[in-house]
Amino acid sequence: MALKKYKAITAGTRWKIGNAYAEITTNQPEKSLLEKKSSTGGRNAQGRRSMRYIGGGNKKHYRIIDFKRDKVNIEAKVVSIEYDPNRTAFIALVQYTDGEKRYIIAPQGLQVGATIISGDAVAPELGNALKLKNMPLGTTIHNIELQPGQGAKMARSAGASAQLSNKEEKYAVLKMPSGELRKVLIDGYATVGVVSNSDHNLQSAGKAGANRWKGIRPRVRGVAMNPVDHPMGGGEGRASGGHPRSRTGKYAKGEITRKKKGSDKLIIQRRNGRKLAK
Repeated sequence: MALKKYKAITAGTRWKIGNAYAEITTNQPEKSLLEKKSSTGGRNAQGRRSMRYIGGGNKKHYRIIDFKRDKVNIEAKVVSIEYDPNRTAFIALVQYTDGEKRYIIAPQGLQVGATIISGDAVAPELGNALKLKNMPLGTTIHNIELQPGQGAKMARSAGASAQLSNKEEKYAVLKMPSGELRKVLIDGYATVGVVSNSDHNLQSAGKAGANRWKGIRPRVRGVAMNPVDHPMGGGEGRASGGHPRSRTGKYAKGEITRKKKGSDKLIIQRRNGRKLAK
């Protein structure tokens, strides 16, 4: 992917680093795959503000993405690579031989005119979706299912990928984008390749207005508030605010925030390198 650095014609473009959208081939989405997407502005059903710092933003439609890839053993041709305002990755419009069109998450390097397919006995090539048990070790994958038939849940954002490091009787061992080692059911589907738009994290908005387009309103720092409004507020002069914490008093640093889940037993090694007790 290519980035675009803007000339400092205005204050807003001085620090702006945007996407050149070199991979994008069209700016007209497939109308049959669009859905209405309403915005709350941070308000609840009574019209009262229930979430701060949300409001405004450009209107957008939701693109229906095929995360299941359940149209097996039918070839599809890539029609276009498109921008999706709802996610960091690019999406690809594919048309199957029976005429049906679907959107998928576009892997890095997928070109218009390429042919992709999903199924049990397909080759582990770029854009193809197959079960983890049929992939060779070391394969780079994304769009990984946690439960077979549920649809992809992991490694879906820009530049994300996991690596198939081992296969057991019931589980496949994956090295996740965070560095975590975890087991996933071996009958789940995954797509070969790395998610597109890998330089997304290098972009710079350049001005506050660019965040307003996304529906993000300015955020007030806790130390800038009064003591009645925030635990870190108040003090004479520019006080540091004490130990960083949330508006409700919950510590922001040092505490474990991940709740215990049933899938914890499938984690072999956490992203911090700590191995979990069996």
